Amino acid sequence: MTEQQPSLTCFYHPNTETSLRCSTCEKPICPKCAILTPTGYRCKDCVRGQQKVFETALWYDYITASILAAVLSFFGSQFIPRLWFFAIILSPIAGTIIAEICRAVIQKRRSKRLYQTIALATALGSLPYLVLNLIFSLNALGSGSFGGLIGLALQALYSFLVTSSVYYRLSGIQLRI
Repeated sequence: MTEQQPSLTCFYHPNTETSLRCSTCEKPICPKCAILTPTGYRCKDCVRGQQKVFETALWYDYITASILAAVLSFFGSQFIPRLWFFAIILSPIAGTIIAEICRAVIQKRRSKRLYQTIALATALGSLPYLVLNLIFSLNALGSGSFGGLIGLALQALYSFLVTSSVYYRLSGIQLRI
């Protein structure tokens, strides 16, 4: 005769029966709570604890990377009026370059907040030319000309694409917990 094992219930959902356990802490977990990792299924707590270990940013990384990202984004935004036709192609490339330079300066230290701070600094660096284009466009509209709207749209497109490219290049693929 085979022994009947007692039925287990999920640690997070006490009404759900399961036979699955976390590979780290051995808590019973249901398929909704299980997160597949290279070493087996883990519970949310174990994955969250492991991710905290990977946050290695130092306090000065925020300052140096933010200043660098803002300056590089500002210089990149100067080229959009001259290369307007290539704005859609060049903006993500500029974002990738900014992200990789920042990553090299902070010596590949990482933190979710650091990546968000760098993305915010990138957006702020692209704002001066966006504001100037907005003022120019409003003056042009007052005189009946719509020519300034193209420059404004391209500058806004640059701001969006460079900021999103920087953030996604730095943060990579994320596990949603």
